[in-house]
Amino acid sequence: MSRSLYIPEGYKSALTLRETQHAIKYIKDIFQQALSFALTLDRVSAPLIVRKGSGINDDLNGVERKVDFSIKEIDGEGEVVQSLAKWKRMALYRYGYKAGEGIYTDMNAIRRDDDTDNTHSIFVDQWDWEKVITREDRNIQFLKDTVTSVVKAIAYTKRKVSLRYPQIAGQICEKPYFITTQELEDKYPDKTGHERERLITQEHKTVFLMQIGGKLASGEKHDGRAPDYDDWSLNGDILIWDDVLDDSLEVSSMGIRVDADSLKSQLAECGAEDRMKYPYHQMIADGTLPLTIGGGIGQSRLCMLLLNKAHIGEVQSSIWTDEMVQKCAENGITLL
Repeated sequence: MSRSLYIPEGYKSALTLRETQHAIKYIKDIFQQALSFALTLDRVSAPLIVRKGSGINDDLNGVERKVDFSIKEIDGEGEVVQSLAKWKRMALYRYGYKAGEGIYTDMNAIRRDDDTDNTHSIFVDQWDWEKVITREDRNIQFLKDTVTSVVKAIAYTKRKVSLRYPQIAGQICEKPYFITTQELEDKYPDKTGHERERLITQEHKTVFLMQIGGKLASGEKHDGRAPDYDDWSLNGDILIWDDVLDDSLEVSSMGIRVDADSLKSQLAECGAEDRMKYPYHQMIADGTLPLTIGGGIGQSRLCMLLLNKAHIGEVQSSIWTDEMVQKCAENGITLL
């Protein structure tokens, strides 16, 4: 089922279809170079599919169905990835990366259970990145410093886009406001999670909302997170105010990854201790895998934000309901 579709009053794209395609490539070229330089990352290739039952695929909130299929050449099945959160950490170990070094890649996924709307598609495209850190780096200040570097790369890309396309106005606030999910609940106790995000981002324009995954004082979770990649006390989302949608837009989910202790406690909290049977989890528990920080940055979301687009389908090709396609067409929103 789709979420509600928002039609901005009087919306008209500032770019033609052809200009949009040129601009998408320009953004991707500029941003990935800026990100790579800011975080010291190498570009690597990544899988679209992994073996079913390997424990490498991301479980997201634990309820989404993976796209799986039989493979003629092997005695088993494959799965289309839902993210590369676990694969990246394994890759850093296999490739021999050291503290201060990292990788980034193009991640394409299919999340067939996602509800679609202006910012959600069943096709997900991200820059996925991961970096080796030291034990001393596992702290809030290191996380904040890394977030600031990512935001500065986004703001830099926006400036470059505005210079090339003067008709696309606006800028990105490059000083993120940091707040935890509990502080946000305390500030707006009578609001939903998304309502809280909208209010705080409207006020501060660029926000890093920290500590997502565990239960708040109310007994509710702000949002779900898989228990076996982010440390819920050292993670968060980058939210940026979108003037076109009049709403907050999540452009990145990132964090310092679990170590042996946080993996054990978070699996126990979710009743998912059975995952310890997988090699990935055992390699965290015994210290084989390096300590890391990483995240994903939505490619299409960043493009729609920087190009002042009203719908993610204006910057990526995907599948939408007939009703959404018709309503967009009636209101000047051309889906690719």
